Amino acid sequence: MTARGPALLAPSVHEWFARRSYEHDDFADLAALARRKRELGLSVSVVLPCREVVETIGAIADEIHALNEQAPLVDQVLAVDAGSRDGTAEAAAAHGVTVYQEDELLPDTGPAAGKGDAMWRSVSVATGDVVMFLDADTTNFERHFVSGMLGPMLTEPAVRFAKATYHRPLIGPRGDVLDDAGRVTELTAKPLLGIFFPELAGFGQPLAGETVADRELLRSIPFVTGYAVETAMLIDVLRTAGLDAMAQVGLGARHNRSKALRELGGMSYAVARAVVERAGAWEAGWDAYLRAICTPTGTRLAEEPLTLVERPPLASF
Repeated sequence: MTARGPALLAPSVHEWFARRSYEHDDFADLAALARRKRELGLSVSVVLPCREVVETIGAIADEIHALNEQAPLVDQVLAVDAGSRDGTAEAAAAHGVTVYQEDELLPDTGPAAGKGDAMWRSVSVATGDVVMFLDADTTNFERHFVSGMLGPMLTEPAVRFAKATYHRPLIGPRGDVLDDAGRVTELTAKPLLGIFFPELAGFGQPLAGETVADRELLRSIPFVTGYAVETAMLIDVLRTAGLDAMAQVGLGARHNRSKALRELGGMSYAVARAVVERAGAWEAGWDAYLRAICTPTGTRLAEEPLTLVERPPLASF
């Protein structure tokens, strides 16, 4: 396993969890938060990577604007769209969001290769000293998602990165709660991180799309494309900044669309690959996910290509 760098000097997971876990209402005084932002002279960009989210993007933008009317915490709101055909880009623009198509950003690098690539490209046009990524398919988005996440970044000088934690229910088609969602998180990400990077065991939602970091930190790390972006980022920030520079903020409950179990296989494989690769245990030739799929009519073999492009740190690009 490769050396961990700053993480070797990190506190224990128990110490970190007690000191660096917050709840959004710890930062309910929005006027104080805005005053602290002004004192620090910081600007904030919010980035919404999006694909086919016309039903949610407008409400999310409206909540961010409403927050700004209470306290000027966000200076720039960007949507990076993956060529949505449902009117996502138009809806975002109509709600006061600056919209980019992902392939328009850093076009010399070729077509964008998934969410992680869109996030990497967005940093090239995000002007804030602090950059926040938010999932654009959340159906119960509230303004505290933004203010809560900003809290540790503005009030704790050592914190350079924060991630959301929340309860995510699995909601059935009739609106009833079937179970807890986050199956890839619980069955793939947490066990593998616990084995290979146990320093990260305190994160409640390691795959959460709600992430905030100082822009220079984001420019100093690579971005993995596709579903593995959050996993790789968590590990790379640990190695670059150390555990004590990382925090998590409880946002309450978060609702978004869930995938069918079989659809999660490729996502799980990408997450597993990101962890194993960064632990130095990945083998050449594992670039396709070969699995047996069991159906009511029998079992068949399916091979799913898995190409994880790793974009270099923007600071060296």
